[in-house]
Amino acid sequence: MKSCKFVVAAATAFFAAGAVHAADAEKAKGLIKGSDCLACHAEATKLVGPAYKEVAKKYKGNAAATDMLVKKIKAGGSGNWGAIPMTPHPNLKDEDVKTMVDYILSLS
Repeated sequence: MKSCKFVVAAATAFFAAGAVHAADAEKAKGLIKGSDCLACHAEATKLVGPAYKEVAKKYKGNAAATDMLVKKIKAGGSGNWGAIPMTPHPNLKDEDVKTMVDYILSLS
């Protein structure tokens, strides 16, 4: 009986975590749509800037990527993907940028 309760508890935790992740993804998509990001980026196709899936692939397994990308988005600049600079976004909230970055990095 104990093992049955454990399995149910584990399954509940697993699905609850997935639901939170899905909610975070939806929040991130909304934040991206509400910003100017889509003027230069798309999920799977390179536009002016790299596709989000390219970004996820480049930084896969890099534990420092989230913090670095949050700073890069806020400050702008060039060099990581060529000479075309990314516009700075200093008015975006750090937690919103992190939500967007976490979503983008999940696309790998």
